[in-house]
Amino acid sequence: MAKFNFGRTKDIANRSNKYLEEALFRRLFQKGGEERSVRTELNQFLKSRKRVFKWEVGDTVKELRNRKLYGPALKLSEAMVKRGMGMTVSDQAIHLDIIAKTKGITAAETYFADLPETSKNHLCYGALLNCYCKELMTVKAEGLMEKMKELNFNTSSMAYNSLMTLYTKTGDPEKVPAIVQEMKSNDVTPDSYTYNVWMRALAASNDISGVERVYEEMKRDGKVIGDWTNYSNLATIYVNAGLFEKAEEALKELEKRSDNSLNAYKFLITLYGGTGNLLEVYRVWRSLRLAFRKTPNVSYLNMIQVLVDLKDLPGAEKTFREWLSGNPTYDIRIANVLIGAYAKEGKLEKAEELKELARRNGAKANVRTWEIFRDYHLKNGDMNSAVNCVINAIQLGRGDGSKWIPSKEVVQTLMSHFEQVRDVEGAEVFIENLKKAKDELEADVFESLIRTYAAAGKTSQSIRRRLKMENVEVNEESKKLLDVVCVEE
Repeated sequence: MAKFNFGRTKDIANRSNKYLEEALFRRLFQKGGEERSVRTELNQFLKSRKRVFKWEVGDTVKELRNRKLYGPALKLSEAMVKRGMGMTVSDQAIHLDIIAKTKGITAAETYFADLPETSKNHLCYGALLNCYCKELMTVKAEGLMEKMKELNFNTSSMAYNSLMTLYTKTGDPEKVPAIVQEMKSNDVTPDSYTYNVWMRALAASNDISGVERVYEEMKRDGKVIGDWTNYSNLATIYVNAGLFEKAEEALKELEKRSDNSLNAYKFLITLYGGTGNLLEVYRVWRSLRLAFRKTPNVSYLNMIQVLVDLKDLPGAEKTFREWLSGNPTYDIRIANVLIGAYAKEGKLEKAEELKELARRNGAKANVRTWEIFRDYHLKNGDMNSAVNCVINAIQLGRGDGSKWIPSKEVVQTLMSHFEQVRDVEGAEVFIENLKKAKDELEADVFESLIRTYAAAGKTSQSIRRRLKMENVEVNEESKKLLDVVCVEE
């Protein structure tokens, strides 16, 4: 069984044969960052007799979390414990966070409760607080924050930031300024994130002058140097407020601080698109293409989406053709953007042609594709085609293997259609497929089915039994119709 080593040195050039030939995180990602390949490499390492340094485990867990590979991160973290590598309180706080993301908040609470009292300091309390905030559990978050105050923890800005983020997400941005004032009174220095969430909270209350006052305070304070996130945040606020001139001023400052990463270009293209400035969008796109000769699919996806939003369909088509000519791997997401644009303009034939082109290139329609066509057919009253789209999406499922479930509104619309045209067979086929996506159907689905049978003048020998098996209680009107519709065997 492999063992971990407590060595702190990061010198891996001269490590002996009993250690991995390379750092652990490099081993896990040597075949790419797909979860399946990472899990395979991790399993192979855990079965081997090779050792690694403790810092490698920490760095690897951090990288796995950054890539949202929480399952492998938890497995590695648990292996660290089983094989005798001591966990610092910081390790335990990280472990708690990973448990929350993989097993849920209850499991995280249990882990916290079982920690030795010496580990229950501001780090682990803060990790649990952050979990509550991300799950929008306001009462528990506020209660835990009060407990931290009672314990006289030296609360960091991170704890306050988590609470402020919670309030912005739960529609309580007016609570944020008071949190900031509490921070200041407790001599907790606001950081860049604090200022950003404070400005977003004021923007949510349409207090743009307040946003600008906070921004000026940040500059006067001098402890937080205006960086990429601050100017991106400010530009986004101006765009959303329709203050495009001010937004572009912030974007020019943003460009000065750009690290020329793909993410930076994405922000710039999206935000210039938000101002409606097509010339700036193309300027930044040209810069991106020069910086990245092999431009990834995600950049094309973003650019084409922005052009579509700006109603520059010819430009979107040209960019699509450019992508198509230089990429051997077809990405249905990019095609979906144009398919959606065609459908919105009523160009069904062009949308269908693009779907077929994707199929010929090995990229079958996904759930989003069928949603686009469904919405088009619903808008144009072609209910039979809309039903087929929904059934196709259900049978296909989502890319991550999870089920795709149509919205309650769509189900009601389609069931109403079956009622109106008295299509019992269509309703039954639809329900049969719906059950593949939902284990339990609402009563209104069966109530509509009963009305469809009644409208069509047809009877069924099994509806009462089905209702009993599904544990569904229909309304009084449907019960009366059952006496006519349902003929017992």
